[in-house]
Amino acid sequence: MWHLFNSEKMRMVTPDEALSGRATEMRITNRHAVLGTPLLPPFPDHCRELVVGMGCFWGAERCFWQLDGVYTTAVGYAGGYTPNPTYDEVCSGRTGHTEAVRVLYDPNTLALETLLKVFWENHDPTQGMRQGNDVGTQYRSALYLPDDRSLAVADASMVAYGKALATAGQSAITTELAQGVVFYYAEDWHQQYLHKNPGGYCGLGGTGVLYA
Repeated sequence: MWHLFNSEKMRMVTPDEALSGRATEMRITNRHAVLGTPLLPPFPDHCRELVVGMGCFWGAERCFWQLDGVYTTAVGYAGGYTPNPTYDEVCSGRTGHTEAVRVLYDPNTLALETLLKVFWENHDPTQGMRQGNDVGTQYRSALYLPDDRSLAVADASMVAYGKALATAGQSAITTELAQGVVFYYAEDWHQQYLHKNPGGYCGLGGTGVLYA
């Protein structure tokens, strides 16, 4: 039964199979527990956005709030079909979403390429619908960009890192790359989870291959 269950969770749900969700947005505390900045828009005009999926979003978020030039971060769900899903719904594998981190950053201080380096080096982008022992479509690797320019930069970074992985004898990248994906906020208790729970679970683990 374990194998059957995990096999089903690794299959991407179709739009017709997805849960219906709801029109009501998730209510969260609009203050970053570490940075003190808002989690909800509107954001300063100079900020740009990147949404990443790296497996469990608790550890992934911490990777980014530590960077100089990051205005705010939040965790949530992206890349699926169900509007305003709950954590339990996403974990059921019936929404199509991956656990995601929304990063708002100042491009005058922090380059997109630097954020992509953090992304590639801090998880394994070759594992498909899983990340280590975390199994399911909600743990897939993903990069969601807001415009053509940033999408092109991300695509070039994926090609470059794919070559580095191949040279190191690693598998091909399975990261989902897309533009204009809707981000839904996760429940309040997930936001900045590892700051609130310093001993909490973090399943991040990279390949050991550096992004040049």
